[in-house]
Amino acid sequence: MARPIWSGSLSFGLLNIPVSLMSGERRTDLSFRMLDSRDKKPIRFERVNADTGEEVPWKEIVKAFEYDKGSYVVIEKEDIASAAPESHESVDVEAFVDAGSIGTRFFEKPYVLVPGKKAEKGYVLLRETLKQTGKVGIARVVIRTREYLCAVLPEDDALILMLLRYPQELVEPGDYKLPSGALSSYRIADKEVQMATQLVESMSAEWAPDGYHDEFRERLAAIIQKRIKDKGATAKVTEDAPHREDAATNVVDFVSLLQQSLQTNKRTPAKSAPAAKTPVKKAAAKKTATRKTPAKKAAKKKTAVRKAS
Repeated sequence: MARPIWSGSLSFGLLNIPVSLMSGERRTDLSFRMLDSRDKKPIRFERVNADTGEEVPWKEIVKAFEYDKGSYVVIEKEDIASAAPESHESVDVEAFVDAGSIGTRFFEKPYVLVPGKKAEKGYVLLRETLKQTGKVGIARVVIRTREYLCAVLPEDDALILMLLRYPQELVEPGDYKLPSGALSSYRIADKEVQMATQLVESMSAEWAPDGYHDEFRERLAAIIQKRIKDKGATAKVTEDAPHREDAATNVVDFVSLLQQSLQTNKRTPAKSAPAAKTPVKKAAAKKTATRKTPAKKAAKKKTAVRKAS
């Protein structure tokens, strides 16, 4: 069962709709590891000092901005925290615009807004109003620690939250050399336009996304399965997890950043039976006592010798 990224509210005007923000995409990429071709062992990537070549522990790594070639200014964690938006769980609609007025280049990543308990009325009201008016809501949303521009739009029975790119992130098509001007400038005849139009119309169909598949991934997956079945084609590798000196620190920081936006169900591990621990402790105590006895005897002998002298 998918877990919400956060649970909060979708608001516009005086209407406040409890919702959960759910992922709207599924990654299906095949991931690969790089191995040494000689012994099929995994290759590790280490953090090394560019001058000394020595490995740098995580606790000694800081973030910096290169403002000039070879010149850096260190950015502290406090600096990043002060610039980050306050963590909150809400989608605040600032305006409603025509759905067709947003260029396709602005759309980036989809999420699904799921209504909370007893929030169906407001959810359906907004969804159907957007459908009837042909509008989409423009809002801001904080996901984890970053604030995004987004659009709230209806799709069938759902309200979709689509992350939008800021204009500064887009390259203007006019920055490239593109053909412009009238068709006659490129010696395109009316007959050619008519034939091209007929071809497009003859190939027209309803958009059916289920009819399209990642054929490259399917073919590559089939090759991988065949290699796995072939004897001697795979290598079993046991690799110890690399020790990270900042592992505990990272966990604490990660939880503190997400505790207000990520709901998880954690299971407390079962406690070990005390009966299993008792013999171990007694055995350890006996060993300790056995080791200390010779030391005490030696001390008494030394004291006796000193008195005698």
